[in-house]
Amino acid sequence: MHDHVRTPDGRLLRVEISGDPRGRPVFLLHGMPGSRVGPRPRPMFLYQCGTRLISYDRPGYGGSDRKPGRRVVDVAQDVAAVADALGLDRFAVAGRSGGAPHALACAALMPERVTRAAALVGLAPRDAEGLDWFAGMAPSNVNEFKTAFTDPERFVARLIPRSAAIRSDPAWLLEELRRELTDDDRHIVSDNTIRSMLLRNYLEALRHSPYGWIDDALALTGDWGFDPADIRVPVMLWHGAKDVFSPASHSSWLAARIPRATAVLEPTGAHFAALRALPKVFRWLLADTPD
Repeated sequence: MHDHVRTPDGRLLRVEISGDPRGRPVFLLHGMPGSRVGPRPRPMFLYQCGTRLISYDRPGYGGSDRKPGRRVVDVAQDVAAVADALGLDRFAVAGRSGGAPHALACAALMPERVTRAAALVGLAPRDAEGLDWFAGMAPSNVNEFKTAFTDPERFVARLIPRSAAIRSDPAWLLEELRRELTDDDRHIVSDNTIRSMLLRNYLEALRHSPYGWIDDALALTGDWGFDPADIRVPVMLWHGAKDVFSPASHSSWLAARIPRATAVLEPTGAHFAALRALPKVFRWLLADTPD
């Protein structure tokens, strides 16, 4: 078991492996803010479907060294480093929320290694032609992303105290989001198991530093470093129609451009409904149908 992997440029990445040790490998890329201990399918499910789940802290989060100025595309080198350390030639990749664009980057940059990719409740590139990027987005996210894009220094100054507040009390973030959650999302995050998992996730994400969160937001609103239209492996784009944190129009835009995309829209779901969808998504990722 590798709990730390060193990248070619000398950084350490904190890694966690769960599920069936002999199962088919799936990387699960966490949300924003998030960490390797973030929400995932239950252990029994992972064993039943023969899945070896690999998660790691993106740079600056949890136990992983920061990479200042990183772009979304840089995730491919880190995932490759972890896969190499584990002796994995081929694997599937899934990303939820802030992790979704990073999963697409892996699919674009490593077509010879990524079997299938899934992007749940993700965003489109900030410069997506023909997309009203902020349409349908909650005011808090509009404010956060606009500030990250137009005034990065101000964004950093604002996020540092927010991160400190969450580090002191991780429930603070869920309470801050509550007023913008749909009834369905409130029901999901009120489940004791999911709530405990989310609180542990946020606490670990910001345990040492706010810069994983800061660098994520700057990367997502900056140049991703790749074109989703170049992805040639099968991709599932899953979205809840009522999502106000990353509107479903973003997945629709991506689905129109990724050649082998399967778009799934859950009519009554919102952002956190992706947690319920993970088992079905994993079954698709591991399907034996020819690609």
